[in-house]
Amino acid sequence: MRILTLTPAATEIVCALGCGDQLVGRSHGCDHPESVLSLPAVTQPKTAALARDAPFSLHTHLSSVYLVDLEQARALTPDVIMTTVVPGSEDTLQMALADAFKPAPQLINLEQNEVSAVLANITRVSGVLGVPERGAALMLKTDARLKDIYTRAAEIQPKPIVAALQWIDPLMICGNWVPELITMAGGVTLFGRAGHPSFWIDWDDLWAADPDRIVIVACGYTLDEARAALPALTRQPGWATLRAIRDKQVYITDADQFFSRPSPRLAESLEILAEICHPTVFRFGHEGAGWERF
Repeated sequence: MRILTLTPAATEIVCALGCGDQLVGRSHGCDHPESVLSLPAVTQPKTAALARDAPFSLHTHLSSVYLVDLEQARALTPDVIMTTVVPGSEDTLQMALADAFKPAPQLINLEQNEVSAVLANITRVSGVLGVPERGAALMLKTDARLKDIYTRAAEIQPKPIVAALQWIDPLMICGNWVPELITMAGGVTLFGRAGHPSFWIDWDDLWAADPDRIVIVACGYTLDEARAALPALTRQPGWATLRAIRDKQVYITDADQFFSRPSPRLAESLEILAEICHPTVFRFGHEGAGWERF
């Protein structure tokens, strides 16, 4: 089977199932495991592509932030394309693929709004790839890691109120699977709701709520990039008066490698949040690589 993955999560699931040798192409964001870097990347960010006047795209069907090199994708002759599209647009994308490819590859649209959906993706992909027993084992292993932390954290009191920021200029609160992970890590998520999209808030909302912890989960940002973006917060009037600042409870994370990828590595994302919420109980060794204190 010839597989083209257009999201890092899809690539990581395929490789975790031991089917990385069936990949023929990837998105520009797919960089884990390292072996996939040898594959051709058929996407690029819209901003970069537009700056170069790139003539290719499947409009906004494949992703709101990617452009796809259609000629290169065709040349790879994929049997399967795995991606994530806006809810309700799957049929439109399937028709676009039918026009663009002869024959049209099978479309696997990965749901990723909740932790349970991520686990279901593992099972679904393993079925498509013909390795359901590997999928069952990987799903159970990932679920066990998540439940172990959840069970241990449930007994810990008090539970810190955590504001997880997906963007900081302007402010955006994390949605989808991140609020659920905060709860599983023994925290209380501020504003965000599990399974619901991320959304914008005003600075005054954050200032009035005065959370115990602020975690920067800037979408697609590495630790270095998140650190460089912090002045957008620190220059805000009243920043120094926040409880999290006074108590030295502001954290930045490598969201690019962890929180932006709803793959089996969500277990590591949960470990990071557990270390942040309850550092005297949980120590997985992610400090300095997956997160750091501001």
